Amino acid sequence: MITIASTATAVPPHVLSRELVKEYYGRTFALSARRLKAMLEVLDNSRIDRRYSLFPVDYLVETRSLTQRNSEYRDAAIALSRQVASEALERANCRAADVDMIVTVSCTGFMIPAVDAYLIPEMGFRSDVRRLPITELGCAAGAVGLTRAWEYLQAYPRGTVLLIAVEIPTLTFQRRDVTQANLISSALFGDGAAAAVITGAPRGGPAILDSRSYLFPSSIDAMGFELKDSGFHIVLSKEVPQLIREKIGALVDCMLAHHALTREEIRAFILHPGGQKLLSFMEQELGLCACQVQPSWDVLRDYGNLSSASVLFVLNEWMTRGEAKTGDRGLLAAFGPGFSAEMLLLQWT
Repeated sequence: MITIASTATAVPPHVLSRELVKEYYGRTFALSARRLKAMLEVLDNSRIDRRYSLFPVDYLVETRSLTQRNSEYRDAAIALSRQVASEALERANCRAADVDMIVTVSCTGFMIPAVDAYLIPEMGFRSDVRRLPITELGCAAGAVGLTRAWEYLQAYPRGTVLLIAVEIPTLTFQRRDVTQANLISSALFGDGAAAAVITGAPRGGPAILDSRSYLFPSSIDAMGFELKDSGFHIVLSKEVPQLIREKIGALVDCMLAHHALTREEIRAFILHPGGQKLLSFMEQELGLCACQVQPSWDVLRDYGNLSSASVLFVLNEWMTRGEAKTGDRGLLAAFGPGFSAEMLLLQWT
């Protein structure tokens, strides 16, 4: 079996509590009293207690050039990736030289060469290690990275893959952009990184049994980034939760039917915590109880939306808590630009 042998997560040092964000909203954005009140209510209903930031909030809200922000992104992406890669390898009892492929995913900055090129000589990866950097898949990319690792290991079953997801969305902050998408983004996203070691060697943990992708029709403008002179500007339609609500039941049932399974036979629903409305809709449409999805709510509460790293944070919660036992099945799902869904079927070994 192709198994996720270990996971690891990391966040930068500065905390953005809900109360701190509310305090800064009024002084940072030029909003009418009515609109500010509405946004503060959104924050109170977000189910997010805190998020993490690369910089303290006073510096975060300053206007900086795209050049400066991308330099900050590069340095932070390398440092956080190094941290989670080292921890994931240690937990899997692997050396860097054991890794045959590195998949790196990120969408909140841009760097060529990608972050893996910095880690390979520094951490002792082999010079012939295969590399797959992925940029444009947004919040779905953590799940897609697992799928690409699974596919590689079907071709090379004795191999080992390291997946790294690193996101610094606070560096995309735009104080002069008062569109609803930017205001919601400022209330939702936090910084962090996650890693996973996936291997064809016999290991305990969740084995990957199958994967499915889905591109929602007529949804190209639902989510993404526009790169402008001032940096990344979020594209985020208010229709995203409803898009998922309308399709998630059929998507899950179609995937499970291929394995003669039903929702009731899935113990762990490892769902991308994109926001409280999105999670609530999935919970309702799939008929889930709290025990099946609580780690997703916990990650949303403690970290906010970490884009591609989010679903790996949730997977890390499931793996470290030990609530899923041998034979239990899980379904992992994340959503991103396109608008798209990526789902994997897991079984604990």
